[in-house]
Amino acid sequence: RNFFTKRTKELKPAVQSAPGWKLFGKVPPRENLPKDSKIIQQEYEARTGRMYKPPPPSARRKNIEFEPLSTTALILEDRPANLPAKSVEEALRHRQEYDEMVAEAKKREIKEAHKRKKIMRERFKQEENIASAMVIWVNEILPNWEGMRATRRVRELWWQGLPPSVRGKVWSLAVGNELNITPELYEIFLSRAKERWRSFSETSSENDVEDAGASVADREASLELIKLDISRTFPSLYIFQKGGPYHDLLHSVLGAYTCYRPDVGYVQGMSFIAAVLILNLEEADAFIAFANLLNKPCQLAFFRVDHSMMLKYFAAFEVFFEENLPKLFLHFKSYSLTPDIYLIDWIFTLYSKSLPLDLACRVWDVFCRDGEEFLFRTGLGILRLYEDILLQMDFIHIAQFLTKLPEDITSEKLFSCIAAIQMQNSNKKWAQVFASLMKDNKEGDKNHSPALKS
Repeated sequence: RNFFTKRTKELKPAVQSAPGWKLFGKVPPRENLPKDSKIIQQEYEARTGRMYKPPPPSARRKNIEFEPLSTTALILEDRPANLPAKSVEEALRHRQEYDEMVAEAKKREIKEAHKRKKIMRERFKQEENIASAMVIWVNEILPNWEGMRATRRVRELWWQGLPPSVRGKVWSLAVGNELNITPELYEIFLSRAKERWRSFSETSSENDVEDAGASVADREASLELIKLDISRTFPSLYIFQKGGPYHDLLHSVLGAYTCYRPDVGYVQGMSFIAAVLILNLEEADAFIAFANLLNKPCQLAFFRVDHSMMLKYFAAFEVFFEENLPKLFLHFKSYSLTPDIYLIDWIFTLYSKSLPLDLACRVWDVFCRDGEEFLFRTGLGILRLYEDILLQMDFIHIAQFLTKLPEDITSEKLFSCIAAIQMQNSNKKWAQVFASLMKDNKEGDKNHSPALKS
């Protein structure tokens, strides 16, 4: 009610013959006659106390800061009737500038249209490839898995990335189930985890939980520590956080594992691996794949923090690092930058934390095909991709860069760099190099990864 007072009624009515809108720069003409342009300029100079000097013609076009996004934003109009008219020279110059702006805007519009069409064509082609690949996987490969998995055709198709609809199934088959875990066994360990959660909430204080979580004798107590890490898992997706659709599911898989493997317990990084599996598999299948995946030699060495084994993996990595990227290898050596500084985070989460999720899944595709070797080959591919940038950095900036990789990394660029990495040194492949390092005595470990030892 108080927005409009009675005083508004006392205002003089607007002139009906000449309506105007101040919002759009037009105002109704005043009762007095229009002033001459010279008089307007003299009054302006008197108010500001300075003489107005028009910019030279050559500089006028350069000082235009406004660049229209499209030609629809460009309208050439004459001045309103209450302002002095443009001179012939000024009008011609404005017309020329207007034509130039329209031409530039049209060029940008055409360029953007071609770019959008190219993106749509690539996306359409990618969708067609995925659809045709899915038919091959479903109808030919999966029904004859054991006989076809190692064929050249399947391996080439595998390298291109698995269709999302069959990804979980192929991962499960590739990882296998050497532990012979059944869905019923998962339910048993899940019920045990739930019992422990209830006992913690009823009898233990926060300090007791922290002490228990740090206890080596009772790793199952790390159940409570899972809650802290789940909220940090893919926070941008908002599906694993409290109240999200996959929060309880992730909690269940991780909790059941800590009861299944109390000797390992929960280690930071596991939540990302479990989350990726949950996004591609049913609950029980995700747990089976998770437990078998973490039982592989490389993952077991890292998650159990077996320093001796980890040093062997880092040493093998450096052999192929020096072979493929000698300049960058020497650059890292000059700063005493050891592989554990950046590799630990990559290996712990299988790149699911460091790379965009869709790209990480494609890395997982080939990791399931080639095993642990591909994890280190991917690391070398990342270093190759950013070699020129890393060569210009010092220790601190290299560590920061590799800890948080650029978000615009694409699968095409990364996989072309990975393909260029040769996993062969003096006619020895990864498995042979690693096996020879395993035979070395402990004295050889002193020359590697001092940061890890400290």
